[in-house]
Amino acid sequence: MVAERRVLVFFGMIATGKSYLAEAWARHHSCAYYNSDRVRKELAGLAPESRQPAPVNQGIYRPELSRATYDKLLEMAERELEVIPHSCVVLDGSYQARDERERVRKRLMAKARLLFVHCLCPEEVMRERMEQRQQDPLAVSDGRWEIYLQQKARFEMPIELGPEQLLTINTNQPVDALLGILDEWIGRLPVVA
Repeated sequence: MVAERRVLVFFGMIATGKSYLAEAWARHHSCAYYNSDRVRKELAGLAPESRQPAPVNQGIYRPELSRATYDKLLEMAERELEVIPHSCVVLDGSYQARDERERVRKRLMAKARLLFVHCLCPEEVMRERMEQRQQDPLAVSDGRWEIYLQQKARFEMPIELGPEQLLTINTNQPVDALLGILDEWIGRLPVVA
C-alpha cells in the first residue's frame, strides 16, 4: 500500500505544548516541520531566538505580518507536497480562528489528508511553561500570560471539524505517550481512497 500524503496541523493557545509535540511527531515520522513563530521572525528578518515582547496586534504580531506568516506556512506546505511524493507535512501555529483553519482546508484538502491536533493543558501548566520559556535563551515563542488571556478571549473552538479530522489532546503527559495517542488515532482513521 502506498503511503498517503498528510498534513497535520497542531494548533491551540500559547504554551499548550503544541510546538513541542508537533516537532517531536514530525521528527518521529520524518515529516517536514513548519513553525509559525520561526516563519514570522524569518519574514521580519529576525533571528528565531530574538525576543519580541510586543503587545497583541503590534510589532511583528500586527495583523498584516500574521497574515503573511500563515500564508507562508501554506505556501511551504504546498511546495513540500508538490516536490516530494507521499510526503508528510506538520504545520505548527495557533490557528485560533475558524477562518484560518478553513484557509488550510481550502488550500490543502485536495493535495493531502488533513488532520488537526488541538493541543490543550491546564492553565497552571501553561503558566509554568511560559515562565520557563522566559528563562530559556533559545526559546522562539514570545508568548506571555497577558497574551494568553487575550488569546483565550478570542479563541474559536474547532466545532467545524469532525472526529475524522480532529483530535483534541491534553499535552500534560510524557511525549512518548502523546506520540502513541496520535499514532493510535491515525491508525484508527478510515483509509481515504
